[in-house]
Amino acid sequence: MQLLESYLADYSKRADTENIRIKVIGDMSALSESLQKSIKDAIDRTKENTGTTFIVALNYGGRQEIVDCIKKIAKKVKENELEIDNITENIVEENLYTFGIPDPDIVVRTSGEIRSSGFLTWQSVYSEYLFLEKYWPDFSEKDLDYVIETYQKRNRRIGK
Repeated sequence: MQLLESYLADYSKRADTENIRIKVIGDMSALSESLQKSIKDAIDRTKENTGTTFIVALNYGGRQEIVDCIKKIAKKVKENELEIDNITENIVEENLYTFGIPDPDIVVRTSGEIRSSGFLTWQSVYSEYLFLEKYWPDFSEKDLDYVIETYQKRNRRIGK
């Protein structure tokens, strides 16, 4: 975690000059105060950038994200800011960690595992999945090209 902390400081400088926005999703409360500060600093430094969004999932679980979302919505109902009958998919999305970020078109699962691992549970409901027999550190530019080519050949059917 100390390596991540120092990396965030260096990367946020580079990201800022390259118009990259950094976003971190997950439960930050379990992280050290200094790491939380580094995360906040990196997010604040790059929040106005309009290019690529680089998302880091730390202490993240899809089920926990949904639980946290429900708690936020329940608090709004309790404080009379929201009526139960006005809870919609949009309200749910507004209370997820990824609010303001488009849902993924494709989820690539490396390591030969054939499961989602709870990653972006709500957001990936209409995503295409691609499972690779390769570990993430070995994922190359050639693999990315393969993912893009495979995705382009898919016939997406999104429900309503």
